[in-house]
Amino acid sequence: MAVLRQHYPPLAEELDKVVVNDEDFQVEEAASGAPTLSLKGIYLHSKRDPEREAERLAGADLEGAEAPALVLGFGLGYAAMALAEKFPGRPIIIVEKRADILKKALELRDFTAFLTKNRLAIVLDIESVTGALSIFNTISSGAIYGVDDAIYGVCNTRPEVIPPLLIHNRALTALDKEWYTLVEERISAWYTQSTVNQATKKRFGERWIKNLSRNILKIRDIPGINRLEGMLDKANIPVFIAAAGPSLDKAAPLLADIHKRCLVIAVDTSLRFLAVNGIEADFVVSVDPQYWNFRHLDRVPSGKARLITESTVYPSLFEKSFGGCFLCGSFFPPSRFLEEKIDPKGQIGAGGSVATSAWDFARHLGAKNIWTAGLDLSFPEYKTHFRGALFEEKSHTESSRLSPSESRSFRSLRDGHPFWAKKAGGGMVLTDKRLSLYAAWFENRFAQYPQIKNYSLEGEGLEIIGLESGITANFVALSECRTEINKLLAEFDQKVSENYSSESKTRLKNFENVKESHLGSLEKLKNLTEKLPAIS
Repeated sequence: MAVLRQHYPPLAEELDKVVVNDEDFQVEEAASGAPTLSLKGIYLHSKRDPEREAERLAGADLEGAEAPALVLGFGLGYAAMALAEKFPGRPIIIVEKRADILKKALELRDFTAFLTKNRLAIVLDIESVTGALSIFNTISSGAIYGVDDAIYGVCNTRPEVIPPLLIHNRALTALDKEWYTLVEERISAWYTQSTVNQATKKRFGERWIKNLSRNILKIRDIPGINRLEGMLDKANIPVFIAAAGPSLDKAAPLLADIHKRCLVIAVDTSLRFLAVNGIEADFVVSVDPQYWNFRHLDRVPSGKARLITESTVYPSLFEKSFGGCFLCGSFFPPSRFLEEKIDPKGQIGAGGSVATSAWDFARHLGAKNIWTAGLDLSFPEYKTHFRGALFEEKSHTESSRLSPSESRSFRSLRDGHPFWAKKAGGGMVLTDKRLSLYAAWFENRFAQYPQIKNYSLEGEGLEIIGLESGITANFVALSECRTEINKLLAEFDQKVSENYSSESKTRLKNFENVKESHLGSLEKLKNLTEKLPAIS
């Protein structure tokens, strides 16, 4: 316990609360002389030689691989210790449902060296598994326990994603089969998302470079979202996010009430819907680099909406008239490098969908209550999006007798590997692999920020743990605060404008320093794409 209190204080505090019922456990000496343990008559390790059994479990020929190893079911820790001995320096994530078993193991065996000399994280709940995998350089406020220098970033530091190694204690995973199945689903979702991110970088790398070459001055001239951070901390103002799923249609009658009661954030695909219904968004989020993504906002009146975007989006987006513009930290490493040198912007999360970035921007503002519509992440009634979306209009325009719009809708449903999953509020709904990854991102984010309450107005989409089905009557009962919202936004607009103008000389100096010290890199960038404006 002294070691735990020094290196793993949250775990020590958790184990102090655990009461071990010794009647449930039977400690025996194996034939080899090592202790073995049974739980209610079920042996958790070999009765002959648990250490040799663990060596076989850790015997995969993966030396040198950097991916973390996950031990599902700690037991008396034989497999975890064998793994640490076989692969020194490899990060190990221990996932254990039964804290009493973990405490019993620490009573029976000496883990002092194991706990102090290895890269470890110990996870006691399902939600924290992806946190341990993805954010392996911090100690989570949840139930992930690890030494300060023992956790490092898996997704962002490795050139290619390597699947994590799984070691199962078959007895324990069989006892809590449903719980460990959910754990493995989380691990699979994390790995799939990581490989998707990697594929995205390969697919859009050239487009990102071309866009950056034309947008590079925007890094110098446009303020970052870090200047809006905590805007809602002291204000009891709810946020409404208009995603682009089919259930957004059902929110249309409520839009006037929504605008009166909430700060409104639209994703690029849903701004058209709000404009058609006569509602102005306060912010619109658009972070995709592709041309067709820019077209979602083309010829759509943006009014006073402030654009939240990044430096590698399609350049024509910056030619549209908005009520203001702010950059978030780029998802493209070269852009992020330039931003850090010239003017840091502030990061928001990217879960593969613009809706994930919109939610994280709301969190960045300091939102305490977030309402959503259109966040279906599924195909309720076999619909793919709200009526009138650009996809639908384009499909109708290009429709012909031999290729009707229904064919495109069918391909949208078919090509994502669809399957049936739990629907919010009960029943089943059709979703696909891609959308389920977005749902896993939201669940992980909701678990990381439990102080934020999340509600769905319609509740017709995929079940997302942490997203409650809001009751329309409860929403309408919220106090009107549009005057307060407009006043707050105006104050921040003025404050940002004044501060950013006063810092222009510093940014210009930073920009000139980057040109001078990194001219070679920028020259390569220029040669790959078009001529850089005001660089050479």
